[in-house]
Amino acid sequence: MSRRDIVAASRRRFMQFLAGSPLLALPGVAGFAADGPKPRSKLPDPLTWAPLDPDQLIASPKDAINVFDFEPVCRKNTPPAHFGYMASGIDDEVTLRANREGFLKFQLRPRRLNDVSKVDMSVDLLGTKFDTPIVVAPTGGNLFIHPEGEVAVARAARPGNHAQILSASANYTVEEVTAARGAPIWFQLYVSPDWNVGMALAKRARTAGCPVIAVTVDRVGGRNQETMFRLRREDARDCIECHKPGITQRALRRRNYEGIDLSNLKSWESSNLTWDFLKRLRDSTKMKILVKGIVTHEDAKLCIEHGMDGLIVSNHGARGEDNGRSTIDALPEIVEAVGGRIPVLVDSGFRRGTDIVKALAIGASAVCVGRPYLWGLGAFGQPGVERVLELLRIELRAAMQQCGVKSIREITPAFVRRAT
Repeated sequence: MSRRDIVAASRRRFMQFLAGSPLLALPGVAGFAADGPKPRSKLPDPLTWAPLDPDQLIASPKDAINVFDFEPVCRKNTPPAHFGYMASGIDDEVTLRANREGFLKFQLRPRRLNDVSKVDMSVDLLGTKFDTPIVVAPTGGNLFIHPEGEVAVARAARPGNHAQILSASANYTVEEVTAARGAPIWFQLYVSPDWNVGMALAKRARTAGCPVIAVTVDRVGGRNQETMFRLRREDARDCIECHKPGITQRALRRRNYEGIDLSNLKSWESSNLTWDFLKRLRDSTKMKILVKGIVTHEDAKLCIEHGMDGLIVSNHGARGEDNGRSTIDALPEIVEAVGGRIPVLVDSGFRRGTDIVKALAIGASAVCVGRPYLWGLGAFGQPGVERVLELLRIELRAAMQQCGVKSIREITPAFVRRAT
């Protein structure tokens, strides 16, 4: 067989693999077919950068060149419905794409001839020093990606001394994850329509030693997670036992709700959430309070007016609404409105060290990362998460050196500009 024949045969096998793969349900991949690529209606994240050929997937965490290398391995290891839940945006997934494309609107302005042989990436966040501004964002249901779930993530956060925010929807308890992290973690609160449920969760977090609670305010209604729905059709498992209807049944998988009276809870959605809740929470706890889900300068100012200790610029990784605007686009107006009075964190779409430096230069205090560590978790468990976080630290250090700064506090607005 000639070299040309071998190449052609390999290409046919690859296209056949794609044609029969649930990956086709992901945004941007549906344009592939056996006769070659066709125009795509959605841009992929991160499949543009990751290898798709099953013979090219990394075999161990150390083989990874960047965080994108973990995604197809995670996809291979994870049941279609579970992977779809993690990967999905909503509706047309405009915001999912915007979160990546938004970084192209900002350019770094490196300075030369500075000694950057030693780089200090440490930051102080709400009274605690961490070795890096890369925060482990809250993501629910990690058990459905890997059996050790949030416990494996916590163990992986230890070597780099990352701040970790645990989701109220975690499959492991705040006590278990705190023990695995070996240090206090922060707790993310989903506010339910029942005040008593929210307060019971806050009390549990405080008793477990959490110094900070992050209240998510951008999940107030239903959502059309098309990618998840399409991939769920590819899942041949019997999911009824794990997904029985009803609040109580769902709570059994969210173990932080153990022992809490849910009899008056009719829905998980916080459609009735107002600023009065945050004021009431402020009066009821000594924990520091972050408001997660702020995307406008008006709401940033209200956070300050209501005594919040900080905020997270977030669109929930494009999982809560399809507003079409990236968080890096929203960040400048919020930083300006806050004026340094409280810390501003940001999440959604961060994949590279340069992404992180851009956000820090605009004025963010730290950057939260979610999906990439889930790719690492689904691919290789705790070692995969460790490698994802390590790669982000390596890229951040290199990006700082390339900009000519040797500490986080030296990253100022002079190092970034909006592209024209």
